Amino acid sequence: MQTDTPRRTAEAADAGLDLLEMLQKLWEGRRLIVRGCLVGALAGLVIAFSIPREYTTTVKLAPEIQAGRPNLGGLSSLASMAGIQTGSLNTADAVSPELYPDIVQSVPFLTALFDVRLTSADGEKSWTVEEYVSEELRLPWWERLLGLPFRLLGGIRHLFATEEPHPAGSGTDPFRLTRAEDEAVRTLRERIAAGVDRKTLVVSLRVTMQDPLVSATLTDTVMRNLQEFITQYRTDKARNDLAFTQRLHDEARDNYYEAQQRYARYMDQNQGIVRRSCLTEQERLQNEMNLAFNLYNQTAQQLQLARAKVQESTPVYAVVQPATVPLRPSKPSKIILLAGCIFLGGVVSSGWIFVREKRPGRRHDRSNT
Repeated sequence: MQTDTPRRTAEAADAGLDLLEMLQKLWEGRRLIVRGCLVGALAGLVIAFSIPREYTTTVKLAPEIQAGRPNLGGLSSLASMAGIQTGSLNTADAVSPELYPDIVQSVPFLTALFDVRLTSADGEKSWTVEEYVSEELRLPWWERLLGLPFRLLGGIRHLFATEEPHPAGSGTDPFRLTRAEDEAVRTLRERIAAGVDRKTLVVSLRVTMQDPLVSATLTDTVMRNLQEFITQYRTDKARNDLAFTQRLHDEARDNYYEAQQRYARYMDQNQGIVRRSCLTEQERLQNEMNLAFNLYNQTAQQLQLARAKVQESTPVYAVVQPATVPLRPSKPSKIILLAGCIFLGGVVSSGWIFVREKRPGRRHDRSNT
């Protein structure tokens, strides 16, 4: 124990001497560090002003949960702590809010946005979504420089390609995309995102574009298309039942009108006749008319119930945060980029000072002095 104490004291003294020596080396090379920081600041300015501005628009939806929660008793609190949403259990709705991000990223959903018209913030330009993501998005100069060989190879391959374009007026086929359409879909996937809060089931939709009005317009369109998709799914069975009930109602109505006309014609042709055969035929036609009327009345009631079922199945969305045109760009953050490049320049300069000190020639010169 007595020998350990002097050893620890010596190690602490050596550590203090090493730290002081490091600080002294940094102070001696302060000019190099300042130059490195200046170079980093210059590089940061070049990078910050080379990256195009991006604007992000966010909307939030609170979808209606139609199915009731199962009675789990005290297990519901434990499930909530574990991150399990009990509201989505025991429900016949296959499209739960957790699947909304996958729907937004799907090819049919994204290709449905291709023909949406967009207008620039100054109102001077107008494009479709496909034209905007394919032709108007700008890249930093280094990405264009690095991608130049690939574009040249792609252009050469395109000259010898045998790809058949879609017929005029046929639109986009999600089953068979062209190379340009596939590239547009991948770009949209990178710029359109959706997320779901597992506790509140609030759906967030975010769109990032280089024009603020384009970003807000496309975000609002994505929100409406998602609402229409979910509404179409949830009311699909009810609308099919309504169409079937409508056909039954129309058929029953036509049958009733025909039976009514047959009875009326027979009564007009046999007025004042009291023969038993005529009375029997009159009774038969009247029974057919009554039976057709009862069926017509029942289908009319079922038709009203089917219409009410469609309305009941239609979901309601509360727009918690609507789309608004962003006033400030979301990225790049010039201050953070500048500070990061300055810090990196200082770290590289400091590291170079210590590397230079450890060079054999440098040690030999210092030992001679």
